[in-house]
Amino acid sequence: MEKSAASPPSPPSLSDKLLRGDLMAANCPSREVLRHITSRWGVLVLIALSQGKRRFSALRREIGGVSERMLAQTLQWLEQDGLVDRTAYAVVPPHVEYSLTPLGREAEEKVRALADWIETRMPLLGRPDPSARDVAVG
Repeated sequence: MEKSAASPPSPPSLSDKLLRGDLMAANCPSREVLRHITSRWGVLVLIALSQGKRRFSALRREIGGVSERMLAQTLQWLEQDGLVDRTAYAVVPPHVEYSLTPLGREAEEKVRALADWIETRMPLLGRPDPSARDVAVG
């Protein structure tokens, strides 16, 4: 019985490439979404919102070190990308809540896995212990 040689896979069509994107291409729109999701603040916002709806001030308190401007910009990017919902209530004073969309929950699972990996591997990653800073060596 003779085996037939497997034919090489056909290259993806242009429509396949457009649907999936080409992250390695300089002008791929996926890069902008990747930048928003994987930015320092994007990861932390997604993780914070995984616990449920949050108001802006609660997010700012929860995410140590983020400026008001950077948090507002990050929330705006993630909202435009379809990962975060912004709900404004018509009350005085204004009341706005942020939550994850279904896509945002998917993205949060992915970045949480990366964040968890980093946290558990810190001793192996060659980073000095932050508590050991400014220790003079004899």
